[in-house]
Amino acid sequence: MSNFSLVITSIASPQNKILQQIAHQAKKHQVEVILIGDRKSPNDFYLEGINFYSIQHQRQLDFKLAKNLPENHYSRKNIGYLVAISKSYDVIVETDDDNIPYPQFWQERNLQIEAEIVENQGWVNIYKYFTGTNIWPRGLPLEFVKQPVENGEIKEIEAPIQQGLANENPDVDAIYRFVGYLPIEFKKRLPIALGRSSFSPFNSQNTTWHKKAFPLLYLPSYCSFRMTDIWRSFVAQRITQEYNWLISFHSSTVYQERNEHNILKDFEQEIPGYLNNANIMDSLLETELCSDEEGIFENLMRSYKTLIKNGWIGNEELFLLENWIEDLMKLGL
Repeated sequence: MSNFSLVITSIASPQNKILQQIAHQAKKHQVEVILIGDRKSPNDFYLEGINFYSIQHQRQLDFKLAKNLPENHYSRKNIGYLVAISKSYDVIVETDDDNIPYPQFWQERNLQIEAEIVENQGWVNIYKYFTGTNIWPRGLPLEFVKQPVENGEIKEIEAPIQQGLANENPDVDAIYRFVGYLPIEFKKRLPIALGRSSFSPFNSQNTTWHKKAFPLLYLPSYCSFRMTDIWRSFVAQRITQEYNWLISFHSSTVYQERNEHNILKDFEQEIPGYLNNANIMDSLLETELCSDEEGIFENLMRSYKTLIKNGWIGNEELFLLENWIEDLMKLGL
């Protein structure tokens, strides 16, 4: 029996083979799957082993955010997080409907892990620790793709956010998809944990969140679709480093059979990131935060106000973020 809830957002039908496999394995391992639908989802979705929330069901939930989030957007996954938190889970794992879990995916998630700690390296191409191939994660500023990486000290640590890699078709940007080579198999190794003054984007495709980091789950709506989870990761890293929390990256526990994408459209959606990712982190680092963990909501607001002030995220985001914080406070966080 696993100790987490699994959150997914999807518009796929119950005939989707990956969702069917996830449902089967989740039932076997007694994991609750919370599947958040959207406007294009089939209203009569039913798959044993999955709790499906249609748009209509979402709007009936006692969450302010559920009534105000835009439709047809990946950020509706926020509602899944709120549902899981309302059910008193202390660990939330998220994935997507094109990731197929390996058996180890279903194992219990621990806050304490052994990891190699990387500090004071600035931007880190985390994939370099797991492969010799010249590949980089989506969201890494292009000017740092070839940056060398250094080894760190191995320690027992707490990592409230843990990013898992994906084999075969990992999370890379459109530029890599045009010029690089896939599939790829990452090597198995000890996790890498990023400490002070080391940064790497992380995504929403295979990520474990422990309770103390739940407020940082928030996915923004008023930005590029391809940047919502990446810019979330920048905000999360800025705030976690204020608290000396570590974020870890571990070997693949899923492999991806990627849904159909128009890579040129992905490229267009990623342009705001290519141009601004490094500047966003610089601006977040210049944003004054409070070092008290009790101030995590205030730090979340200050971070997003920085993104809004610089025009990277729309002004409308603040209202949704206020909804998110109010909902979390109502749930006792």
